[in-house]
Amino acid sequence: MKKILYLLIVVNLFIGCNDNFLEKYPKEVQTEVTAFKTYANFKTYAWGLYGGLNNPNILRKPGTQTDDSFYWGDVLAGYLSKKKSGYQNMYSFQLATVPASGGGFDFAYVRRVNLMLDNIDGSIMSQEEKDHWRSVGYFFRAYYYYELVARFGNVPWIEHVVKETDDDIIYAEQTPRTIVVQKMLENLQFAEQHIKPNGDGINTINIHTVRALISRLCLFEGTWRKYHNIEDAEKYLKCCAEISEKLMSSFPKLHPYYDEMFTSEDLSTVDGVILYKEYKADVLTNNIGYYERCGTNGNQMNKYTVSLFLCMDGKPISASPLYAGDKTMYDEMRNRDPRLLLNVTPPYRVNTDGTPTGNPKDAEYIEKMKVLSREGHKRLPLYNWSGSILEMSPNMEPKSVRAYMVSRSGYYMYKNYNTWDQNSNAQALNTADKPLFKIEEILLNYAEAKYELGEFDQSVADMTINKLRSRQNVQVGKMIVSEINDNFDVARDPLVPAVLWEIRRERIVELMGEGFGFYDIRRWKRAEWFLNRESKGIYIRKSDFNMANKEIMDPITGLPNKELTEGYIYLAPNPVDLGKGWLEKYYLYPIPANQLLLNPNLEQSSGWERF
Repeated sequence: MKKILYLLIVVNLFIGCNDNFLEKYPKEVQTEVTAFKTYANFKTYAWGLYGGLNNPNILRKPGTQTDDSFYWGDVLAGYLSKKKSGYQNMYSFQLATVPASGGGFDFAYVRRVNLMLDNIDGSIMSQEEKDHWRSVGYFFRAYYYYELVARFGNVPWIEHVVKETDDDIIYAEQTPRTIVVQKMLENLQFAEQHIKPNGDGINTINIHTVRALISRLCLFEGTWRKYHNIEDAEKYLKCCAEISEKLMSSFPKLHPYYDEMFTSEDLSTVDGVILYKEYKADVLTNNIGYYERCGTNGNQMNKYTVSLFLCMDGKPISASPLYAGDKTMYDEMRNRDPRLLLNVTPPYRVNTDGTPTGNPKDAEYIEKMKVLSREGHKRLPLYNWSGSILEMSPNMEPKSVRAYMVSRSGYYMYKNYNTWDQNSNAQALNTADKPLFKIEEILLNYAEAKYELGEFDQSVADMTINKLRSRQNVQVGKMIVSEINDNFDVARDPLVPAVLWEIRRERIVELMGEGFGFYDIRRWKRAEWFLNRESKGIYIRKSDFNMANKEIMDPITGLPNKELTEGYIYLAPNPVDLGKGWLEKYYLYPIPANQLLLNPNLEQSSGWERF
């Protein structure tokens, strides 16, 4: 077992038993009794559990090979939006409803893990081997329960395979989240002490992976409890800080190129990667790169999110003398945090054959990207999957003119774009690996936890945020804690302390496009700040884009005005002006209607209707 290929190779494991056979089974048939005996048996079964890292019921799915689900958490958070005309965020405009079924309230994966855990004691393995596989099972179960708690809060805690006669479990009420998370943490702490430090080979669940999940879980739970007024927040924040320190010691180096976390063929050679999803030609491939090189990609950034990226001097656009304004995209992206240019396609123009136009301005970012991104990764001009040149960015032309790599906002997301991966319109051929846990997230977890504990100072900033900013293709001015006061960024959320806002900003920027957003804005209890606002794109002059019918946002009404000849592109109005906006009940997902019918003892999430 060398690398995660997530091959579902476990078959015929659990064919029903007939008591008349007593303990005699056909030799050619695997059953629960015969399948879980040796170390190799458990190793084989555990391969099938790795798929849970990208389970369809999990909101954040890095490495998912279909459509755009790897961005979805940031779309729901309002960091990103969809390009289709009339798109409205489901929470901003109160479109979320109680689902008839689904909704993530599913325990099938928990049962699969419990099946392995329930059979460990009856195996012929040594105690050390039993403890190892118990640790692996605890990791997978906690990983999935993290999603359940993040969505629903109180959920049934199920430690064993449920039988048809277990009415006390089948019809049980939800277990309080405080108990569920405590169980998860206890399981993970056992795993940290008993798992084989190096797992079962390269890129398998090991001590570092367990610690990374503890860090993620404890930051989420600690901040959720603090801002949602639940006891014991400090306990989890301390745990996050302590476990993150261990990982920071084990992974002292960062990969020098920010973009290569998502555009590398082999993440085993990239510093700071703790666990990743591997793709290999002719074995397991994806279409993530292809998706960002065709007309299907509907993910775009909006102007507010762009405004969160600092200037190169480490100051916000509201205060930096380096900020050149936003009346052209060339100005707006100049002197900005390079992570903006590595997530959103920079502006450029070339001739139809890809040659320079002769205008130095058109080539400014073509040359810039040669410095920011290494050969084989991001280069301008862009090419679609078939090799056709995208002559200009931003590309907002009607589909009949230029159908591929289009955005309505002008800020086209291309985080996974690279020039080396194979692409085909007929099948998935991409093989770029995708990170599942990496040290960059841990640094941000540590910084935030230390602030919440009242222990964030310049030394912590240097260990974390400034370490991220000093990478070779980032090089943003350092965070100087003593300089950050209420006037540092006048555009910040006024309900968030200035230093904490900068820590959160760094998290948003560093993890942009990785799907953390909707988890974060809910645990911070500041979803309304991100979602209750108008949504607009770049500033344009219609004549520059041959788009007479383009909707410009009226600066007075915030609504589209086709008569205006220049201005910010209209995406969506402020939902509050329409009597909509974020509702308190959205902090938890609703229990689906069919589950409430099946188990009348389940309580609907606060604020949601039962049926």
